[in-house]
Amino acid sequence: MPRQKHYYGENHLHFLIRSTYRRARLFDSEKFRQRWVQTLGDLRRELGFKIAGYVLMPEHFHLLIWPSADANPSQIMQRLEGRTALFVLKSLKENTTHPWCRKMLDRLRLPATVHHHAHFRVWQRRGYDLNVWSPKKRDEKLNYMHNNPVTRKLADEPGDWPWSSWRFYFLNDAS
Repeated sequence: MPRQKHYYGENHLHFLIRSTYRRARLFDSEKFRQRWVQTLGDLRRELGFKIAGYVLMPEHFHLLIWPSADANPSQIMQRLEGRTALFVLKSLKENTTHPWCRKMLDRLRLPATVHHHAHFRVWQRRGYDLNVWSPKKRDEKLNYMHNNPVTRKLADEPGDWPWSSWRFYFLNDAS
């Protein structure tokens, strides 16, 4: 199947999805969730892109972003994944006495058959990137993201899940 064509530029939104390697539930960790959100905010300020929406789930995330002249979606994702991966791996390696950390580190270990300089991988190698051209598609993606925790039975209502942009839209909560 051919890869989907991506159009980069400053005139439209991008809907992005990325999963952790082997769907490891790294973001069951409060510490890792907080760092992911902090890193996303730091990158937004550094690179000047706009965040239209997001949701962070235990083993993946969705982003709806408006790129800037300083960075296209690929560059934004590369930095977000790189910074969070370094933090996650460092934290797990420093805490191998905790069973959960050992379990996650084992889950992220690359098999011996993979010839790569790294021994661990935090993020899947490929993600999903969709150009969003219309307000209708934007609203569809926002609703999908905000309802994802409810669909997955992680929350009863979208507003009960603090790791999304729902609170910004419906409660004017910028935190």
